[in-house]
Amino acid sequence: MKPETNFVEVKGAPPPQVPGAIEETGLDFTFLADLALKTVSVDANGTTDRVADRIKLPIAVTEQLLQHLYREQFIEILGRVGFHSHRYAMLGRGWERIHRLFEMSGYVGPAPVSLGAYIAVIQSQERSRESVDSETVRHALSHLVLPESTIQTLGLVVSSRRSLFIIGPAGNGKTTIAKALHAAQGGEVWIPYAIEVDGHVIKTFDVHNHEPVEPAPAARHDPRWIKIKRPLVIVGGELTIETMDLVYSRTVRFYEAPFQMKANGGTLVIDDFGRQRVDPRDLLNRWIIPLEGHIDYLTLHTGKKIAVPFETVLIFATNLEPERIVDEAFLRRMGYRLRVDAPDRKMYGDIFRRYVESRQLNYDSKLLDTVFKLYERDERKMTCCEPRDLVDRCIDICRFENRSLEVTPELLELAWANYFGQRSS
Repeated sequence: MKPETNFVEVKGAPPPQVPGAIEETGLDFTFLADLALKTVSVDANGTTDRVADRIKLPIAVTEQLLQHLYREQFIEILGRVGFHSHRYAMLGRGWERIHRLFEMSGYVGPAPVSLGAYIAVIQSQERSRESVDSETVRHALSHLVLPESTIQTLGLVVSSRRSLFIIGPAGNGKTTIAKALHAAQGGEVWIPYAIEVDGHVIKTFDVHNHEPVEPAPAARHDPRWIKIKRPLVIVGGELTIETMDLVYSRTVRFYEAPFQMKANGGTLVIDDFGRQRVDPRDLLNRWIIPLEGHIDYLTLHTGKKIAVPFETVLIFATNLEPERIVDEAFLRRMGYRLRVDAPDRKMYGDIFRRYVESRQLNYDSKLLDTVFKLYERDERKMTCCEPRDLVDRCIDICRFENRSLEVTPELLELAWANYFGQRSS
């Protein structure tokens, strides 16, 4: 049984402890030595310090690995560059091994953590998560114009961390609401750069979905882990059954974690649900086990299945009627349901006024009279996104004509024509 990363549970996002020896990394010695050798092979200036920085292990641990490679005649020592650091270079025997190693795995980067350590940290962070009160939720939603009943439902979702099914016509803020709900959670979490399972590497850190934050100056932590803001992952029409599993690249020969794994500790939004190129019921069936047990099962290309935590707020957003894409049995498994309808005049007016003022422009209630007349003239239904879009197009016109930024009835009529298209005569 491999030892796991030492872990001290405290309130908030605790830092995984620095491994003091190879045995404390939770990884096989040979695996780490091979990773160090690959790192030397891609660095023309392979010093102990540089290798340690790349594989995210302490210098003493890294030097122990490099000295082993030196004794095995895979690398040579070119000189000393510090008290605990040497400069290394590849030998012919090392290049022979490198060719074999890259045929098995092209991964070069931070040393992974064990699957057991990943599970322990993710679950411990979830247990130590601070509760979210109604004031925090209201603050996160304060920039939106929402009915009181909607705010209450969203507060319950954040507090309970149950799933949410948002239904409503396009353009009325379903995705915006999901983002605001995520913002109400706040805080940070620790995730590993990568995970090791039976010699296979699963890359988990993603610069597109994870935003690093600096840990407290006094907090020493295992550098194989990185502290990030709670992740928000949004997927839409590109979602397929295949992308919900481990993605194996036969070119680089390691795995990319699926999006739901990258969302652990945060929020996962399935946007435009029902528009994917796969039967919605097949997608929903794939979520049943994670929703019920907070455990997701992923498959290695060897056929082996692994269990990983599913600790994320799952949000489905769709403008299709539920009965067209999902059965009642699945909806019963959802934590909450929320319908977001088109705005009435009062709600539309509040959104319009607040957006004009947020752009530091002068607001006049007569502007709404112009807008409502245009809706009546074209027999067009209002949506919540259109106040923003019309005002932004007024600003575009002002900038193009090199004039002071403003919103006037005349500009609104021109913005309307540019946004919805000219009326045919």
